[in-house]
Amino acid sequence: MIILPAIDLKDGQCVRLFQGDYATAEQVADDPVETAKGFEDADARWIHIVDLDGAKARRPVNDATIFSIRKNTTLNMEVGGGIRDMESVEYYLSRGVNRVILGSAALQDPAFVREAVRQYGKRIAVGIDARDGKVAAEGWTAQSEMDYLDMARQMEQIGVRYLIFTDIAKDGTMAGPNLVMLDKINRAVSCSIIASGGVSNLKDIVDLNNLGLYGAIAGKAIYTKALDLRAAVTACQHLSGNTLKVREEIEDHLERYFMKSDLIPAIVQEASTGEVLMLAYMNRESMVKTLETGYTWFYSRSRQTLWNKGATSGHVQKVLNIIADCDDDTLLIKVVQTGPACHTGSHSCFFKEIV
Repeated sequence: MIILPAIDLKDGQCVRLFQGDYATAEQVADDPVETAKGFEDADARWIHIVDLDGAKARRPVNDATIFSIRKNTTLNMEVGGGIRDMESVEYYLSRGVNRVILGSAALQDPAFVREAVRQYGKRIAVGIDARDGKVAAEGWTAQSEMDYLDMARQMEQIGVRYLIFTDIAKDGTMAGPNLVMLDKINRAVSCSIIASGGVSNLKDIVDLNNLGLYGAIAGKAIYTKALDLRAAVTACQHLSGNTLKVREEIEDHLERYFMKSDLIPAIVQEASTGEVLMLAYMNRESMVKTLETGYTWFYSRSRQTLWNKGATSGHVQKVLNIIADCDDDTLLIKVVQTGPACHTGSHSCFFKEIV
């Protein structure tokens, strides 16, 4: 899991809000660029920036400050706030921003998100901000009737790979993240989930990592020094190291699965329904890549090369569990399936009834 320290910009200043209320804006640092440099010095690799003025104005407002941060640091940047059209998307991405976040626009205009994803792929993220389980918009000043899980599934179907989820009730409170809602959204979709809101200490970081999330945003806790950013980054590296150690141990024992053949059949099953989706084959390398990425990789016997399920169609399979049979020569892979599993458009490859 990665840590993304946050800068919220209002009137060119670093501020924090309480539960998304603009009236509670409090300046928390003197200079955004120097603040970002401090994050970089603490070994952060990413930074999360929100243009609060832009969110209300429906267009980029603090873009000059954002580009100054881009010029003066080597941090990877994800930026949100006021990005409502393809011109704004291109404006940021062509000037060195690594990922843009679509929020209100994603709720109001899914076709725009689809076009952005078509052009820019994984450089598009969607922010889902929820109050009482319903998605909020317009800088959290407007409330919709869209359930946050329904919104997540809709974005997954469009092809969005990164979702940033905020429980507004937790934002700026340092009361701990909403682990229940985060666990639900992470299990509901194959997208990489970034948690936002409520992070207050290292235990929260460990708890979020244990959910298997992609990332965690920390803001107020860093500014109040309740959370030491360098310690949080180090903790994530340590936790990832433990995961890698486990994977290395698995790799050391891969030979047991390939004693009879260099290829092993893999049955793919939808975790939520138990439906068998497809049968494919794995070699050692594809099995390792599946373990490393968390998404299915297979070996094509006809093309004699590795292939990543959904690489071209977007119909990816997020791996939840891999189980070997009693003879260690067949795998059962339980997944969260995005879209149809079969190239024919059928949800499952098994649809031709014989008897």
